[in-house]
Amino acid sequence: MGDWWRPMSWWSEENALWVLFASAFVSSTLLPGSSEGVLVAAALSGFTPIHLLWVATLGNTLGGLTNWWIGWWIATRYPARRLVRPEQEKALFRVRRYGWPVLLLSWLPVIGDPLCLAAGWLRINFWLSALAIAIGKAARYAVLLWLVPFGG
Repeated sequence: MGDWWRPMSWWSEENALWVLFASAFVSSTLLPGSSEGVLVAAALSGFTPIHLLWVATLGNTLGGLTNWWIGWWIATRYPARRLVRPEQEKALFRVRRYGWPVLLLSWLPVIGDPLCLAAGWLRINFWLSALAIAIGKAARYAVLLWLVPFGG
């Protein structure tokens, strides 16, 4: 692949891991972002796949748990019966119906963040939520890394 993935001298493994962590965290909150591009760029640059997997999973999981905590906090101020947006109602319905295992899908675009928020809102067990979120997000990153040709 050459060095075209390393346009700047600061793209060391340590810096790349911090950039990946930040990107994974932000993209897993309600803010827009995409950590997949950073992950693939780091993988194509020859960085250690297991480090990339751990860092991306940790950042993305903490972002998902941030949504869980936001949901928990909002629930103390706004009861669930006051929801008005259809996507909020759908997320609450899914979490009520399937419980914490639905958080295995927290990696999905568009619906993943509201699922985490709804789980916090409904006071789904924090540790089971964290486990399901981490497994789902790790599986997504593992598949993505498996698809990337390594060799720098």
